[in-house]
Amino acid sequence: MGLPRPRIRGWGLPRTRAGRRRAVQGLVLLCVLALLPATWLFLAAAGRLRTTEDVPRTQVAVVFGAGLWDGEPSPYLAHRLDAAARLYRAGRIKVVLVTGDNSRKDYDEPDAMRSYLTKHGVPESRIVSDYAGFDTWDSCVRAKKIFGVDRAVLISQGFHIRRAVALCQAAGVTSYGVGVDDKHDVTWYYGGTREVFAAGKAALDVLFEPDPTFLGPKERGVAKALAAARG
Repeated sequence: MGLPRPRIRGWGLPRTRAGRRRAVQGLVLLCVLALLPATWLFLAAAGRLRTTEDVPRTQVAVVFGAGLWDGEPSPYLAHRLDAAARLYRAGRIKVVLVTGDNSRKDYDEPDAMRSYLTKHGVPESRIVSDYAGFDTWDSCVRAKKIFGVDRAVLISQGFHIRRAVALCQAAGVTSYGVGVDDKHDVTWYYGGTREVFAAGKAALDVLFEPDPTFLGPKERGVAKALAAARG
């Protein structure tokens, strides 16, 4: 005769109607709290999204890094840079601040972005590189505190642009966002899903205003590029 098997109780639904009601209410509350940061991003960027055709004329555009493939801009990053080049050729911007990751010697987003822009008609003297744009908050804070940017056109994909605008606004940069259209592939949907979680970090960044990973001394690159643009 075998020994009786121990009974293991799982996490079942509450037995009472009141308990089930409280469980449902708790679940709804969690869902609401999880969506609050995304709702804030939507509201913070309201009225500040434009296209390359109707964005206000602004001296500086900020292009955020989006990865390299074999040392060259990824397709998503290339599309951001294409939009910046179009804005420059149309006379809507004068200087492009490229901000990205250069945390190791064999990975240099800003230089790859600079090279791409020069090949597409943007003069070297009108491009400024931020080598410590490790995330969106870092890029926005450094644009303001290090490069002295007070107003800018931000360029990114549609799933990211609202967060970029909200964070740069919070960092003190009056911003308009241009959301680049791209094929809605797996990467696009991944980016959109990721933004739901990134919205929570963005809210914390705005609340606590942490210093960027690397701040460093002020740089006059943007001021010099604008002076060159004025001739």
